[in-house]
Amino acid sequence: MTSPLQLEFVLSATDVADLPPTEAEIAIVGRSNVGKSSLINAVANRKKLAMVSNTPGRTRLLNLFSLPGHGTVMDLPGYGYAATSRTEREKWQRMIEGYLLERDNLDMVVVLVDGEIGPTKLDLTMLEWATASDLPHSIVATKHDKVKALQRDKRRAELAAKCGRPASDILWVSASKGTGIDALRGRVLHWLTPEG
Repeated sequence: MTSPLQLEFVLSATDVADLPPTEAEIAIVGRSNVGKSSLINAVANRKKLAMVSNTPGRTRLLNLFSLPGHGTVMDLPGYGYAATSRTEREKWQRMIEGYLLERDNLDMVVVLVDGEIGPTKLDLTMLEWATASDLPHSIVATKHDKVKALQRDKRRAELAAKCGRPASDILWVSASKGTGIDALRGRVLHWLTPEG
């Protein structure tokens, strides 16, 4: 069993140029309301490390966390949040893309997909863009607890097929129930290890 990750908040920024250097970093990306902040809190076993809101689109900056002795974790704004201005959404998109393409020592992009509803068109676009941009990425399906037990095998297969991946490549997690969190902690440590 992997102990909770001792994540510490470093800073929030609007541009990749404002971030301190890192030896290794993973970025967490996904649509608004997929559970990015809840997942960060779960792997750290802390309730208020990353701010969680019932209102989608609250993460509006590049939020950097350090994992002493290992590297850093980036919480990116969610994509696809409609209840804001087009100008604001375009600004977030430029900020996210600039970060993903320009950040030195970015070792893994963790793309979160809502396991309850499956990948949206925006999720599939993100996966295609990451592949085309040669960004190493991994898919984590959130909200495992929201899928009825009898539907889980079918949902796993459907979600993987839509993402064009084997079902075994996708880690299913639940921030609220703890499902898959230990496995995710292990992967984070692996991704942030230079040999990993």
